Amino acid sequence: MLDDVHKELVSSIAKAQDVLRRDLAKLRAGRANSNLLDNIRVDYYGTMTPLAQMANIAIPEPRMLTVKPWDRGVIKAVEKALRENDVGLNPMVDGDLIRIPLPPLTEERRKEFAKIARKYGEECKVTIRKARHDAIDMFKEIDDSGGASTDEVDRAKRKAEETVADAGKVVDGIIAAKEKDIMEV
Repeated sequence: MLDDVHKELVSSIAKAQDVLRRDLAKLRAGRANSNLLDNIRVDYYGTMTPLAQMANIAIPEPRMLTVKPWDRGVIKAVEKALRENDVGLNPMVDGDLIRIPLPPLTEERRKEFAKIARKYGEECKVTIRKARHDAIDMFKEIDDSGGASTDEVDRAKRKAEETVADAGKVVDGIIAAKEKDIMEV
C-alpha cells in the first residue's frame, strides 16, 4: 500500500514535469518552433478548430514558419487568427501559403521570456509539493489505520522527500537549460 502511494507520487511528478516541458516549448527562443502555434484556434465554418488540425505547419528556415491550410477557403481566417494571438506574429499570405517570419528577440524580450520560464518552473515545483503533501497525508492515514508499522511509514516518508528533492533538481535543470536557450543570441 505504501508503494502504491509512492508510485502515485512519482506519476504526479512526471505529469507536472511533462506540463512544464510543454509550456516551455511554447516560449520563443530565437528560432522557429511549431509549438508556438499550438494554442491558436481558427474559426473554421463556425467551429473553433486548432490550427494543427486544419493545416500543415513547417519550418523551412530557422526564423520562419509556414502554414498551409488544407482548405484554401480558410486562408483569411487563419491569417486573422495568427494576427490576433498573443504571440506577436506577423503572417504574410503568399498564394495558398502563409509565411510567418520570426524577428530576432531583443535583450529585453529575452529577459522577459526567461522570467516566464522561471515562473513556469515555480508552478511546477508547487504542483510537486502539493503531490508530496497528498502522499504524506495518505501515509498518515495508513499509519493511523494500522495498515503499516510506524517505521515503514517513516521510511516511506523519507523516500517521498528524497523523490521530491530529486524532482526539484530536475525542474531546476530544465529551467536552466531553457534560460540558456532563450538568452543565446
